[in-house]
Amino acid sequence: MVEAEAHDQIAYFSPEFGIAAEVAQYSGGLGILAGDHLKSASDLGVPLLGIGLLYRQGFFRQGIDDGGQTERYETITPSEIGAVDTGLQVAVPVDGEIVAVRIWQQMVGATPLYLLDTDLAENSVRARAITDRLYSGDRRHRLDQELILGVGGVRALRALDIDPKVFHLNEGHACFLLLELLGEYLDAGLDLESATTKVRDQTLFTTHTPVPAGIDRFERSLAGPEMAPWAKRLGVTLETLLDWAWLPTDAASKPFNTAALAFELCGRANGVSQLHATVSRELFGALERAQSLQGITNGIHARTWVAPRIQAIYDDTLGQGWENGDANAWSLVGDIDRDRFEGARSTGRSELVDMVRATTGTQLDPQKCVIGFARRFATYKRAALLLRDKPGLQAAFDAGAQFVFAGKAHPADTDGKAVLAELVAFAGSAKSRNQLVIVPDYDIAVAQVMYAGCDVWLNNPIRPREASGTSGEKAALSGGLNCSIEDGWWADFFVDGIGWSIPTSDATDTTVRDDAEAVAMNSLITNQVMSLYGTDQWWEMVQRMLAHLGPRVTAGRMVSEYESRHYLPIREH
Repeated sequence: MVEAEAHDQIAYFSPEFGIAAEVAQYSGGLGILAGDHLKSASDLGVPLLGIGLLYRQGFFRQGIDDGGQTERYETITPSEIGAVDTGLQVAVPVDGEIVAVRIWQQMVGATPLYLLDTDLAENSVRARAITDRLYSGDRRHRLDQELILGVGGVRALRALDIDPKVFHLNEGHACFLLLELLGEYLDAGLDLESATTKVRDQTLFTTHTPVPAGIDRFERSLAGPEMAPWAKRLGVTLETLLDWAWLPTDAASKPFNTAALAFELCGRANGVSQLHATVSRELFGALERAQSLQGITNGIHARTWVAPRIQAIYDDTLGQGWENGDANAWSLVGDIDRDRFEGARSTGRSELVDMVRATTGTQLDPQKCVIGFARRFATYKRAALLLRDKPGLQAAFDAGAQFVFAGKAHPADTDGKAVLAELVAFAGSAKSRNQLVIVPDYDIAVAQVMYAGCDVWLNNPIRPREASGTSGEKAALSGGLNCSIEDGWWADFFVDGIGWSIPTSDATDTTVRDDAEAVAMNSLITNQVMSLYGTDQWWEMVQRMLAHLGPRVTAGRMVSEYESRHYLPIREH
């Protein structure tokens, strides 16, 4: 990497960061990706810093009972997550109140992460609760949080005497930083056109959603009063400012669309896989500035997600650089000792079996194939798809397949909770034959055990609604084979002989489509996955998979792409 001066820093804004299991400041893939981005920037010496919020109650802890999911929140203190008070505060106008915001610092390797906190005695009760928990579902609360993140984030950097050359928005939640930057340039004497050019010259927007429902929108009746002071500061009408955040394909009420504002004022944009970039250009087809969007496929921080015993094998056999996707290192996969590798995998499977027994009371067989599925329980991810073909699932059971599920539904997502409840009911029935279980309270720690212990990773979303996904990448680097619909990262990197591609249906009727894909998936598991398990051909497939995916799925490769394609060109502009 090219060394950069301090003023060449990159400020990476995200509403959540998944750093470690003990730091409950994340809900799912967006936060895990952000945490891996910071860690890999540290590894590579990229001069990046993070800006986020400090949630005093984090995301919820999950329980699972006969009715499905239960939720509870636990209050944390900043010291528990390694955050140190910088002694600095900034002020942000929110809902007619000047809100005081404390700045905390948490180190992620060599990368500083600054977390903003409104739980100060001088604030009103309402303002103190702005940063209480992640994704409450209340739209007023979400808008307040995004104002603190964007506006407060820029002001925090100024208070810290940091002047980044690049501002990277990890999703549209941070879009209000763009208005603050515009305001700064106007205050410095530039006209609006020149200020807009300056802002575009230093900003990058990463979009993560391939579906309209995943975009943050606020009704104009809610966003308008908050934007009125900004319109005055920027010297434009309120209608003009609100129209910057208008996606013409939205409802007739013209809601304030955070992604539309990001596309309007950011000079660069990218999706998180090649397929997702194509889908995003269509999704935002009404926005001319979105049509130049390209894809950078997400990757994972290998030292976080690969079990230490597997890492030791890679260190001994592949040498330096494997964790960042070095192709020369991964070319040595054929030298990996099979007995040692399979022994490490067997130990991981046994530890997974122990965790399942401790958390669910179910005893799996550590000698048989374990198929894992763990992710957010959004309906498009179709966690319960295999239940649509009960005869096929029973045939997979007969072949020896064991399934371990984990994941959380958003507290306000009743449909996602219903999917989880359906799986819970089946797992508790005699039909599951103790070969399908659901591990509660999915988090980084549970995920790490699953990646180390699952032989196969299952992913069956509605194509093309999985923007990228990274769970299958983590399983792959841990030695597990993927069985997935070609969506997200798997669509980018799958080739024959490194895992399995689940056939998709062309049916326009969603019931017919889901039924057909359930049958195809269960048949694939029974007749191909299970027939190969434990054979020499399985080991050969693992070797091919590692050689092919090793150079491609690391966050080191991902951050290097961001550096060469975006960060360096912006800094050198």
